[in-house]
Amino acid sequence: MRRWKVGGALIPHGDGLVLVCNRRKDGSVEWTPPGGVIDAGETVLGGLAREVREETGLVVASWSHRTYTVTVEAPDMGWLMQVEAWLAAEVTGDVVIADPDGIVEEVRFAAGHEAPSLLSVSPPWVQVPLIDWLAGGVNDEYRFALHGTQRRTDRVERLA
Repeated sequence: MRRWKVGGALIPHGDGLVLVCNRRKDGSVEWTPPGGVIDAGETVLGGLAREVREETGLVVASWSHRTYTVTVEAPDMGWLMQVEAWLAAEVTGDVVIADPDGIVEEVRFAAGHEAPSLLSVSPPWVQVPLIDWLAGGVNDEYRFALHGTQRRTDRVERLA
């Protein structure tokens, strides 16, 4: 089973947060917090700071705490993804997209009332914890299973 670690940055803005629009290989878009795969040899916070800078141009000078974790298992596709979402404490800089992967198309300072609509095109493992966090009722851990072989169309089951 292929395993990887992902970091997600919760960067508050007013009553909302910073979101990025990602263009996927199938042409679809997903709105997510900035972040991405933590490279071999990187710490989660080091890799997450790099991802935020690449995707948004923003520099996270310090982190508050890990807000929640998400585990997604896709047995039919042979992968397991573990996500750590961290709350940014101090952020500086201006928005500049310099994503080396060419996935990020837009950065938005999404108001609290706007975020759920944007997140509606994202997988449940992105939507559920973020909407909980915005509502002030986040859990420590979320677990999902993806059944099938097509990430965008197969059945997602929430386990915890």
